[in-house]
Amino acid sequence: MTVKTISIKSIETQGMGTLSFFEAEKDVGFPIRRIYYIHGVPEGIQRGGHAHKKLSQILFCPYGSITILLDDGTEKASVLLDKPDKGLIVEHNMWRDMIWNQANSVLCVAASEYYDPSDYIRSHDEFLRYINK
Repeated sequence: MTVKTISIKSIETQGMGTLSFFEAEKDVGFPIRRIYYIHGVPEGIQRGGHAHKKLSQILFCPYGSITILLDDGTEKASVLLDKPDKGLIVEHNMWRDMIWNQANSVLCVAASEYYDPSDYIRSHDEFLRYINK
């Protein structure tokens, strides 16, 4: 399994904080059609539990600590997102679970596709059948 993380570009201004950014198709390799974020999650909660047929994403955690568990049907990997300048590229056909290590952590996602319920695979058994066609 290839796990791709990127360093999100950051510009620090002395005494005024840091501006971080990435650019669609240039830094993440795909167009961005949707942005969303998950917040207010208690520590220890697991979310996700799905894969996508077409959609690719970049996940990043601007505040807190979230572990991303990935499964391509053959191998598994774990990636810790705990810095605002670290992004994780998650391609289609990849099962993902997200575990909140710290209450109120924020997970931001930039997705390659508009929301489409038919793109989701919500059963791990179905996911395994889908990728092994």
